[in-house]
Amino acid sequence: MLLPGIIDIEASGFGRGSYPIEIGVATETGDALSWLVRPESDWDHWDDKAAQLHGITRAQLSLEGVGVDTIADHLNEMLEGQILYSDGWGFDSGWLALLYYCARRTMTFRLETLPRILSEYQLSVWDETKRRIRSEQALSHHRAGEDARLLQMTYEATAMMEYQAQLKRS
Repeated sequence: MLLPGIIDIEASGFGRGSYPIEIGVATETGDALSWLVRPESDWDHWDDKAAQLHGITRAQLSLEGVGVDTIADHLNEMLEGQILYSDGWGFDSGWLALLYYCARRTMTFRLETLPRILSEYQLSVWDETKRRIRSEQALSHHRAGEDARLLQMTYEATAMMEYQAQLKRS
């Protein structure tokens, strides 16, 4: 079963001047990948409250971060022609656009909002199912790769719950 591809982005903050610091993807086959983003020279916004949430330091980004061009190339190669879904489309689309702008690349995949593919039933059980899976799997919170995979596992679990509910009604 192919799953929807999911993308999640951690950022330097939420205000003006914020930028992506970690890109996480859960692919259609369920693989989870992530990259720390080495900030561009003019990316200087930093929100200490956001850093407390994701636990990523500026020093870590300098040491372990990957250049925007390399990340854009990896994403394009891996996701060409696909639709990826985000639960934070309003923020993630802007941060992804900034990454691609700075990399001087064009995205070869589309980004859509996750609720677009969720049924009413899935939406009604989403939050509780996501909490349960995060707890059972002992997943970190606010790390892009694990968050993308969590969203994908929640999609799969809620779709299965809906299918089982439909069988009971039949």
